[in-house]
Amino acid sequence: MTETSRRTLLLLALLQARPDRTGRELAARLGVDPRTVRRDVERLRDLGYRVVATRGRDGGYRLDAGAELPPLLFDDEQVVALALALRTAAAGGAGDAVEEASARALTTVRQVLPARLRHRVDAVDVTPVSSAPGGSPAPVDLDALLAVSAAARRHEVLRFDYAQDGTHHAARDVAPPRRAEPHHVVVRDRRWYVLAWDLDREDWRTFRLDRMTPRTPAGPRFTPRTLPGGDVRAFVAARFAGAAVPDGDPGSAGAGPDRAAWPCTGWVELAAPATAVAPFVEDGTVEALGPDRCRIGLGSWSWAGLAARVAAFDADVLAAGPAELVAACAAVARRLGAVPASARPDAGAPGRGTTPEPLPS
Repeated sequence: MTETSRRTLLLLALLQARPDRTGRELAARLGVDPRTVRRDVERLRDLGYRVVATRGRDGGYRLDAGAELPPLLFDDEQVVALALALRTAAAGGAGDAVEEASARALTTVRQVLPARLRHRVDAVDVTPVSSAPGGSPAPVDLDALLAVSAAARRHEVLRFDYAQDGTHHAARDVAPPRRAEPHHVVVRDRRWYVLAWDLDREDWRTFRLDRMTPRTPAGPRFTPRTLPGGDVRAFVAARFAGAAVPDGDPGSAGAGPDRAAWPCTGWVELAAPATAVAPFVEDGTVEALGPDRCRIGLGSWSWAGLAARVAAFDADVLAAGPAELVAACAAVARRLGAVPASARPDAGAPGRGTTPEPLPS
């Protein structure tokens, strides 16, 4: 790279970091005179960057948005963060068009990455799990994310400290490190988790990544275990919902991602398109039966709770089963239908024919 090219790229990096720069400041940072800065600014303009001159005693330059997207400069951490965001979007949950565009963008970015960054990006394999929107995000250390993802990719036992209450130990000697076989990195409700086989508890666990501090070196290699049901999204969704996931052959009849072991399970046919219902099925299943009809399978801790889940879809129920669910739906409908007759508000209390008082701010 020639000195002129190196200096021009440095000028671009300075303007990207802070759009407004005085000419005197830029000249000092680049080690040149103001006239050379003006020539370098013209080179950026020829490349498509909209660099606007600002007037005044301390006049300088400002990088503005243009009509087209010119080449951009990123530092190593920005490149890794960008690639992780694209990989997460491409993994699913954002719609076919967004997923396809994200996958193409990730391929474009990856092709020009230096080897040291390509290895870090390739080490991360993430699965987004749908959940209720609006959760509060938890900050994750990038190095910890990369270390955990690398261990999962290489099938190495993960040794780490874990803060149950969200506060990390002041000293690492307070407790021995946890040991787990990492299976997958998962994003749910704007938080990052590690789905792993806990070697000490001898069970599948999900660990919050923001509470993990990986230890080095990692443990020995392991042979990956078969995840019950065989589907990461369904397994994690069921665990967060409180259901147990049965063991068994993922390919056998009756087993699979839609068979979370709720105490009460049933099905209903709704007068609604499957595409409209699917985003709200969560750990259940949905099958299109026509343009305006679908069949969903659901589970809950009680039949009344399952009936309430059915009512939440706000669509006409055309058929249902088993008989326990049908009876629960009738019981819930009877109770709700009795509300207007049984609710006798006291004088002055909000009710029929009255206007509720506004809540205090």
